[in-house]
Amino acid sequence: MATALIVLAAGKGSRMESDRPKVLHEIGSAPLLAHALATGRALEPSRIVVVAGHGADEVRKATAHWAPEAEVAEQTEQLGTGHAVAQAAPALEGFAGDAVVLYGDTPFVRPETLRRLAEARAQHDVVVLGFEAADPGRYGRLVTKEEALLRIVEFKDATDEERAITLCNSGLVAADSATLLSLVADLSNDNAAGEYYLTDIVALARDRGLSAGVVTCDESETLGVNTRVELSAAEAIFQTRARAEALEAGVTLVAPETVFFAQDTCIGRDAVIEPHVVFGPGVTVETGATIRAFSHLEGCHVSRGAVVGPYARLRPGAELSEGVRVGNFVEVKNAVVAEGAKINHLSYIGDAEIGAGANVGAGTITCNYDGVFKHRTTVGAGAFIGSNTMLVAPVTVGAEAMTASGSVVTSDVPDGALAISRARQETKAGFARRYFQKLRALKGKKD
Repeated sequence: MATALIVLAAGKGSRMESDRPKVLHEIGSAPLLAHALATGRALEPSRIVVVAGHGADEVRKATAHWAPEAEVAEQTEQLGTGHAVAQAAPALEGFAGDAVVLYGDTPFVRPETLRRLAEARAQHDVVVLGFEAADPGRYGRLVTKEEALLRIVEFKDATDEERAITLCNSGLVAADSATLLSLVADLSNDNAAGEYYLTDIVALARDRGLSAGVVTCDESETLGVNTRVELSAAEAIFQTRARAEALEAGVTLVAPETVFFAQDTCIGRDAVIEPHVVFGPGVTVETGATIRAFSHLEGCHVSRGAVVGPYARLRPGAELSEGVRVGNFVEVKNAVVAEGAKINHLSYIGDAEIGAGANVGAGTITCNYDGVFKHRTTVGAGAFIGSNTMLVAPVTVGAEAMTASGSVVTSDVPDGALAISRARQETKAGFARRYFQKLRALKGKKD
């Protein structure tokens, strides 16, 4: 059966003390919204509707990046979760299938839990995801009788007896799309908050003779992010899980607690990650590569057997082929480094192509930016770039060519040639001794 996702992302998040919409705050270098969308994709949805409100334009842009196939519906007035779901109706017009409601600020629901929620629709017209809370606090309570869910009661509307219930509401709901939208259309705001609660659809469904049931998950999956403290806690949970998954997949983490992953970090088995490495978004590290300590990687690809760092930075567009060496205090950006090439010390390689087996000496800089445009540098296979060479792009150094140390290269260097571009050295015998004697004499007079 076809499935639609309705992702609620309209909240302002006042307690975040931020101008940014709550769902765009990040864990693992990705917005909370992106985590919810990634979980929802486990259902292989044929439709995705994101309901935006506060900061709708920003949420729309983020949605276009993380789920370009999704539609965005806008909730111009914040009148409750039921009202938010109702805003998805135009986008789902004519849709036949189930709808699953997710929350953009709840990043840890597991895909398998979502699948169980969807599968439970075979037994019930409406299915709610619940959890047993160690401290139920102000969560909504699920009132049940045997296998049936009778109603959901918000804490502020609950009796003392209902507040004693420990089975709580996560907010996630699955139902036939037409049924769900029909139920939310009939919601009343006759409650303490004057809002249209999505939770009230359970009682409405039962009044119509429909059945409602509960699927449960671990409380940790239902963590919502409403404050900076909770955001920090969510980041810690994400990193702990990511590290555990990497170790289980055969990655060596020398000091796991010091390595930080992004949501989409992909590392092959037998890769070695040394302490204090940070992975930004868009990084792939292949089998057998080594990332040495204190390196920062984002938007890059590291092939098998390559070694990066220590203290290296790979920026977006860096492509390292097999056996490449990128050493300490080297930065690579938008550059392809071919098999076996070495850039071992104190260099910047940007907008460049480095040929197979080339050696780039310490202090080499590709001068790629003229203040307006970026220009490319090409270094041929087997070339030797002398230390402290400035390669002023656009420029090509041919295969098996070399540059002398300290050269500023502004013209192409043919294959096999040597380029020297530096002032001729002049040596003045005894000058240094006489010069310092003169300066010391002057200093003595002043003292």
